[in-house]
Amino acid sequence: MSNDSPRPEPRFEARFAETPAEIIETQRLRYRIFAGELGAAIDGGDAQIDADQYDAYCKHLMVLEAESGRLVACTRILTDDMAPLAGGFYSSGEFDLKMIDSLPGRVMEVGRTCVDLEFRSGAVIAVLWAGLADFIVSQGYDYLFGCASIGLEDGGANAHALLDQVKEKFMAPGWQRVRPLIPLPAADARPTCRPKMPPLLKAYFSLGAKACGEPYWDRDFNCADVFVLLNVSDMHSRYVRHFLERSRDAEAGEGLAAMPQLLPKPV
Repeated sequence: MSNDSPRPEPRFEARFAETPAEIIETQRLRYRIFAGELGAAIDGGDAQIDADQYDAYCKHLMVLEAESGRLVACTRILTDDMAPLAGGFYSSGEFDLKMIDSLPGRVMEVGRTCVDLEFRSGAVIAVLWAGLADFIVSQGYDYLFGCASIGLEDGGANAHALLDQVKEKFMAPGWQRVRPLIPLPAADARPTCRPKMPPLLKAYFSLGAKACGEPYWDRDFNCADVFVLLNVSDMHSRYVRHFLERSRDAEAGEGLAAMPQLLPKPV
């Protein structure tokens, strides 16, 4: 007779939005964070939602609190077969993406990622990434790409210092570069302390992603957007194990509790 204690019920669960009402729920969460917390100039209308032309063509991944059913995090996926119907990938508004067309295999873009302020824990992020990983593998995608932002509140000093680190350690080969439509200007000052890498960017690099060139200057959000590309075959083995083999543990808040939280930047 086994003495093993029963596995605890997961506190959070990930699944895709299945109805228009659920998609609107993700748009409300996005608006609350992007406009409410970050001060983005979003015309949310009376409904106070963050919606754009891409939403209708995306898959919307939700993280729910299992007991209450409350939406606590979300992201959206735009796949290579749906992007042409949406007018292209979202990132094409910031970068020249000719390089993406040259990649062998299937590609998908991740963006509009956000986590409710009350639930920014490792467990929630683990479930979100496990849901993405399940989709990548089950659907046979070869590359994931998106953007991670670095704030420019100090005039760009921290961003430029971090970008020097990125160029030294995490840059993609020359044939995998993209060109920003609005380059980041020179910094107004030098950093006064050791630069700290934003959690989302750090998470991408931990997975094995590479930066694909100079960042885009997002003046609306006063940040530098770094374009990152993840070759699924290059995912670091410890994260493959966590995301693909232990997704149930992640849902229970185990294993990946130390995973850095994502920045609520709409990319």
